[in-house]
Amino acid sequence: MSNFYKNKKVLVAGGTGLIGRPLVTLLLEQGAQVRIASLDDPANAPKGVDFHRTDLRNLSECLKACEGMEIVFNLAGVKGSPAMTAQRPASFFVPTLMFSVNLMEAARRLGAERYLFTSSIGVYAPAEVFYEDDVWKTFPSPHDKFAGWAKRIGELQAEAYNIEYGWDKISIVRPANVYGSYDNFDPNNAMVIPSLINRALSGENPLVVWGDGSAVRDFIHAKDVALGMMLVVEKGIREPVNLGSGTGVSIREIVDVVTNCMDTPPKIVWDTTKPTGDKQRLMDMTRAKSFGFSPTVSIEEGIRETFKWYCENKKLASNRYNPFTEKELVPEQKKIA
Repeated sequence: MSNFYKNKKVLVAGGTGLIGRPLVTLLLEQGAQVRIASLDDPANAPKGVDFHRTDLRNLSECLKACEGMEIVFNLAGVKGSPAMTAQRPASFFVPTLMFSVNLMEAARRLGAERYLFTSSIGVYAPAEVFYEDDVWKTFPSPHDKFAGWAKRIGELQAEAYNIEYGWDKISIVRPANVYGSYDNFDPNNAMVIPSLINRALSGENPLVVWGDGSAVRDFIHAKDVALGMMLVVEKGIREPVNLGSGTGVSIREIVDVVTNCMDTPPKIVWDTTKPTGDKQRLMDMTRAKSFGFSPTVSIEEGIRETFKWYCENKKLASNRYNPFTEKELVPEQKKIA
């Protein structure tokens, strides 16, 4: 990395989350002056940041958060399992739209020099390989309908701003299946890796896994996503960029790596009465590689690191803001900035 971020005033919305935490650490290491906007407990923020506990669904709070910022990273979002997406679609769709529209509008009004919008693998239609330029030829998968369309709207907002205002400093990244420390480990709504880690360490034996384990997915460690984001913003990349491994790993391999982290692995039962999902979902990484990005953390190393972190930080992991269990912010909290 160059000295691009040195002394830059940078806002990271969602800076205590899965990708936000390593991004903030990397920015601080580069000498940036970092502000975090989050609904999380301030205790979850790293030292050396200006922390704003605030609700970015409100434009007024977004304007406060963006004031004086030269670069804005929008990582604010709602993450949960496919089952939770199906049961609570409004809890994904509406906040995602509000975060996206209000924060981008606030950054534009206040003249931010660079802006990063975090889109999603959910914008893609079912396919074995996802190519960036194919998105608008298709519709999101029915399984990702609400979250996928919400993220597409954010991408359209960036395009609209470029057309009307000439604000062309917006970068868009589409991360694959992200995992790592500071993830959501609640087995009721977590994604596959943190859910398996939680259930295995909770003593579930046999450990029942849906499908037959043959489905191949593209996983990427949160630190690698953060590195990719910083690179995209520094280089001023305007085209949407996939951030994944491009290689893929089967669910069976994921289960093996997780259970091999244990002194006494549980018995695995594959519930083939449940859906396995699409056979393969990989990201084409040609565009990201063209400007120098490549993942640095292997799936084995990443899962072992995540497993160890969760063993040592169960209390912290359970103290994270969870939109599916939290009540609405009370008025006094809404005023905190």
